[in-house]
Parts: sequence; C-alpha cells; structure tokens
Amino acid sequence: MARPPKERQFPNLPESIRDAAWRQITGSGASSLSLRGIARELGISAPAIYHYFPDRDALVTALVVDAYTSFGDCQLAARDEHSGPGKELDRLRATGLAYRRWALGHPHWYLLIFGNPVPGYEPPVEEILPVMMRSLGALTGIIAELHAAGRLDVSGVPLPLLESGHCFYGLMQSVEPGMLAVYAVSMLIWSRVHGLVSLEITGQLPPFGEGGAALYLFELDAISRQFIRSPEDAPGIIP
Repeated sequence: MARPPKERQFPNLPESIRDAAWRQITGSGASSLSLRGIARELGISAPAIYHYFPDRDALVTALVVDAYTSFGDCQLAARDEHSGPGKELDRLRATGLAYRRWALGHPHWYLLIFGNPVPGYEPPVEEILPVMMRSLGALTGIIAELHAAGRLDVSGVPLPLLESGHCFYGLMQSVEPGMLAVYAVSMLIWSRVHGLVSLEITGQLPPFGEGGAALYLFELDAISRQFIRSPEDAPGIIP
C-alpha cells in the first residue's frame, strides 16, 4: 500500500496558519473562516492546527489580537513622530491621519476588529481588552495632555456611567473624575473618525477633494476647533 503523503514542514506553523486565515478572510470574508480549509491549503492535517488553535474562535482571537497590535503600533508611531511639549495638536492630527492610512492599508484587519463580527464568535474580553486599550492609548494620552494643560474644552460633555456589568468598569473604577471627561472626548473623536473611515472602506462614501481625503481632513479640523483651546485661551494647568 502507498504511504500517506508526509505533512509539509513550516519553520513557524502558528504564523503560517494565521497567514492562511488572513488569506481566507481577504478572499471570501471572515464568515468563511475554516480550520479544515486552512489545513487543506497548507497541506497539513486538521489536528496539527488544533495543537495551536483548539477551535475556530481561538484562531479568530489570535487574529483580532494581531490586528489590534498592528493598529496600536501604527497609532503610537504616529504620535511619537511629534514629541515634546507644545506639539499636542501635531500629535493629535498625526494619529488621526494614521488611523485612516492604516484602515485603508488593512481593510480586512480593520473590519475584523471594528466592523461586522464573525458569526457566532464571542470575543474573550480578558484577552482582547488590553490590546484594544493599547491601540486607543495614543489618542487618550494626547487628550489627557491637552486636559492637563488646560486646553481641553469639556463643557457639556456627558461622562461615562460606571456600571459594574460593563467591560470598561474595571478600567474606569479607579479613574480620577477629570479623566472621565478625557475618555468621553476620546470616545467622541474615535466615533467620528471611525464613522468616516468605515463608510469609506466599505464603498459607501464617495471621495472628496483632491486625493479623496478632503472630508476626513475637514473633520479632523472640526474636531480640533470644537474641543481644543488655543494656548492663549487656556486657563492654566489643571491638577
């Protein structure tokens, strides 16, 4: 009898599995993700995948962590291009531009973490929350700097409720009252840029102006005008 073909060897099988999963998602969407399909593509057995990812949800979680990590790296790198005091607005604009640039460069990654969820997938909060908060940390850090310098206008901004059943409860419980306004403004800014980018990458928004980014740039300027005071108008350092 002929021997069964020997499984292919990979120097880093978990990475090869994730790469194959991204190819599946790019080709036919996250809902089509199949461990057996990945095994067929790589020429390995399904149990070889189960050794690293016991089920589909475990693989999806690894992909979500990878996507959030890449997104966070992009945001933090953009922020750090403008270091030093007095550069807060430069940092804010740079992270805003990087947000759109990363999303357009990685639309399937973006949609996996911010778009339609994988059917039946329940993300484990304890694994996802740290990388998610890191990815948003560049924005919240800049807003906190502006608040500390007295340049953040939070008049009329509603504060988040500290409800014990929500996944953010553990993070918000020990936050100083002033920082609740920082989180509120950060979430408003995120939701506004997220809305425009999501419409753009799903083809529901026409291009605006030369290069197609004029509406997005207009929104970044509108955000700064609404929430950021000039240094001359700032009341001073807030303790």
